[in-house]
Amino acid sequence: MFGAVLIANRGEIARRIIRACRALGIRAIAVYSEADAKAAHVAEADEAVPIGAAPAKESYLDGPRIIQAALVSGAEAIHPGYGFLSEDSRFAEACAAAGLTFVGPSPEAIRRMGDKTEARRLMTAAGVPVVPGSAEPVKDATEAERVAREIGFPVILKAAHGGGGIGMARVAEPGAVAAAFATAERRAQAAFGRGAIYVERYLEQPRHVEVQVFGDTHGTLVHLHERECSIQRRHQKLVEESPAPNLSSATKAGLTAAAVKGARAIDYVNAGTLEFLVEPAGRFYFLEMNTRLQVEHAVTEEVTGLDLVAAQLRVAAGEPLPWPPEQIRVRGAAVECRVYAEDPARNFLPSPGPITAVEWPEGPGIRIEAGVAAGGEVPVHYDPLIAKIIASGRTRDEAVARMTRALEACRIEGVKTTLPFLARVIGSEAFRAGAVHTQMVEQGAFHA
Repeated sequence: MFGAVLIANRGEIARRIIRACRALGIRAIAVYSEADAKAAHVAEADEAVPIGAAPAKESYLDGPRIIQAALVSGAEAIHPGYGFLSEDSRFAEACAAAGLTFVGPSPEAIRRMGDKTEARRLMTAAGVPVVPGSAEPVKDATEAERVAREIGFPVILKAAHGGGGIGMARVAEPGAVAAAFATAERRAQAAFGRGAIYVERYLEQPRHVEVQVFGDTHGTLVHLHERECSIQRRHQKLVEESPAPNLSSATKAGLTAAAVKGARAIDYVNAGTLEFLVEPAGRFYFLEMNTRLQVEHAVTEEVTGLDLVAAQLRVAAGEPLPWPPEQIRVRGAAVECRVYAEDPARNFLPSPGPITAVEWPEGPGIRIEAGVAAGGEVPVHYDPLIAKIIASGRTRDEAVARMTRALEACRIEGVKTTLPFLARVIGSEAFRAGAVHTQMVEQGAFHA
């Protein structure tokens, strides 16, 4: 096992990795930008190294500077968390070149699944169903319109080298393709440095269901069941749960089998997630693979009783998966709400600033993963996620009831938050019935 691990991240995920390091007797080394000098993850780590100015490009996205911090601090490995450099194959390669272990999959796996069109080709070859669309990036708006006519409107234009909903544009009719293509291409170029766009059929009101997979270097590859992630805004998840409600056993079996098949096709090692769109009738299609730990990994931990972050570290150190497949069972249910410093009344506009007061909910089945505390600040430079509230129970109803009380008890002052919106979601008839789909937020289903 490693003696020291550098955590190339910040906020709640940095704190989560620190806890896992402590449990394994590993020295946890944090990094921080000028904006995060007084952040909670800095105070909790065994050592903290400054890495630059507040803008992410000058700190958390500066791979060479992070690698240098790891080397001077005596770290043997780098855990990237999620976001920032976690899915940058060049960073993973640079870690290896510097003699450091990257806690995650191989650079090749990251690269292949980060190229969305290549990922589609790989999954098709592996027998995993994909959404109908272009096999390669389209050259221009004219070709995009031709492909769209072939597969049928509406379609969605997507960045071939990105994720997180950036560079996506829904197109309902031929006359709107040119403008949408120009917008998607511009956004993809700005966000990912590459403007390549491909075309997919736009599925009406699908569910977003993902499967957690985990592989080791000894040939074992397992799934840890599924998560429901349909409540989202601008393709960013807001509420997740496991197991997914109202999915037939046949659909679940199909999803998990497809996920393992897809991961095996690229010899996947460490934690990863295959995401699928599921139509009302149960037919599903591969959407993308996230070659990292997910924000919502906590709900899987709660229903399986397994520590995914500790397992990431063990596997990266060359150990076999710490749990046999027969031990991976779902017990009860868990729901997660992401609390953002955003104003839902203003289209989820970020609301950065100082946190003047915080009261976290407590009680049976309640878990808090927070990135800030009272006296801290939500910087303007980064994702405005404040915390995740996870509620678990013996049944879904019990987990939802606990989440309802937790949201009522949570108090965060100083910034606008998504707490009132989350309370409406959890209290809605549609959520209680498990009748959700990916377009509910945009359609105003949870407006005050």
